[in-house]
Amino acid sequence: MIETTFTPVSAAAGGAMIGMATVMLLALRGNVFGATGILAGFLSPSSSSDWAWRAAILAGLVSGPAAYFAFAGEMPAVEVPVAPWMVLVGGFLVGLGVTFGSGCTSGHGICGLARGARRSLVATTTFMITTGLTVYAVRHIWGGM
Repeated sequence: MIETTFTPVSAAAGGAMIGMATVMLLALRGNVFGATGILAGFLSPSSSSDWAWRAAILAGLVSGPAAYFAFAGEMPAVEVPVAPWMVLVGGFLVGLGVTFGSGCTSGHGICGLARGARRSLVATTTFMITTGLTVYAVRHIWGGM
């Protein structure tokens, strides 16, 4: 059986940093912190200033593990307890969800809920129910393949 480690201090610290980044981006630039929207705008920017802030956020997301390594002296342990084909199928399904749901978990779950958007409430509820069912199926029905 797969065991999930509960880490409330690091989870709270990470949540606080995400919240601060979200508020700062909205206050300073008027932009919503949705990861897929940031990536999409980076790949096809409307202007050079639009591209620059998106590049900075993406660089920060990618360099996070390097910063962790610099402080901890080792890379964080990451376990993917499913077969590679399941990761590919999951990625494809997430892409479909982002497209049809008009946003991702960060855009809807953090920014949309904070703004009181009904579609974000529906999207986030759908994400959470689907995630719970998927975790249950992978861990208890398929045994973590």
